[in-house]
Amino acid sequence: MPIFEFRCLECSNLFEKIFLGSDERADIECPECCSMSFERVVSKASHVMGMGAGGSKPKITSKSCSSGNSCMSFDIPGPIKP
Repeated sequence: MPIFEFRCLECSNLFEKIFLGSDERADIECPECCSMSFERVVSKASHVMGMGAGGSKPKITSKSCSSGNSCMSFDIPGPIKP
């Protein structure tokens, strides 16, 4: 059951919608203002990363992006392949 987050384009309210199946069709409206104008937003994840296979830590790479912003990428260690 995927949960998607949306932001209302009228009142900026953030809300979630649970879909019971991949083929489910749903009328989505803002629970605050009943607007049907919204955009899907990327949900924030809450995850604690521990040590990977062989005790290696995630590698964090930071770089400069457009207009002075910074971006980060994470190389997360996975299982060791035989």
